[in-house]
Amino acid sequence: MEQRIFHAIVRNPGPDAAEGLTTQTGAVPRLKQLQQQHAAYCQALAALDVELIHLEPAPGYPDAYFVEDTAVVTPEVAVITRPGALERRGEEQAVAQMLQNFRTIEAIRSPGTLDGGDVMIVDRHVFIGRSGRTNQHGADQLTRILTRYDYHCTHVPVLDSLHLKSSVNSLGDQQLLLIATWADRPEFKDYDKILVDPSEAHACNTLWLNGYLIMPEGYPQTRARLETTGKPLLTLATSQIHRMDGGLTCLSIRF
Repeated sequence: MEQRIFHAIVRNPGPDAAEGLTTQTGAVPRLKQLQQQHAAYCQALAALDVELIHLEPAPGYPDAYFVEDTAVVTPEVAVITRPGALERRGEEQAVAQMLQNFRTIEAIRSPGTLDGGDVMIVDRHVFIGRSGRTNQHGADQLTRILTRYDYHCTHVPVLDSLHLKSSVNSLGDQQLLLIATWADRPEFKDYDKILVDPSEAHACNTLWLNGYLIMPEGYPQTRARLETTGKPLLTLATSQIHRMDGGLTCLSIRF
């Protein structure tokens, strides 16, 4: 059974949001348009009966609106991460203070690093990406924590993208949306798959939420494939968010 989402922690992009970390080249993001795209995302979640919990912008932390990286939340526990990028450590403090009102709190400790973007939960199975942001210590710590709550964890090497969920996301019903170059990955052999052409790689970061698929606009091949699922589909502009290596899952902590 798919988990019903009641709450989402979000944080508005601050005035320095366009100065954050990115691997993208070309024009810098337009701050006003970035803020507008974030606001539209929040409106979409609210329209799906999700109560938004707004955190204040965090001056000095331009990437702080990518809140998903700061915590992994299950129905039983919230695990506060230790972000892999040194510049982002500290963003998690306000998130931890908020989540303690809802969950038992655990935390990733040094020398572990872990970004929430590297964690995909499918029922009781947790896939943990081993990426440039999540190291083996962090993956092992999260595994030990979640195993106590009867989750099964699988570590997935991530060599060709920023985070695990840059390349694969759950669509519910034991179905995954993933980059075509990962089609034969053994970690996902037991799932139905919809493949994304590498030319539309950003569309991999599609969000399954309360019976709806929310995908970035501008990816017609992927949209056509998602329409075959029969699930209601919403599209959102993410051009400025993408310029900062972000996607739709990155912008909230959902529980």
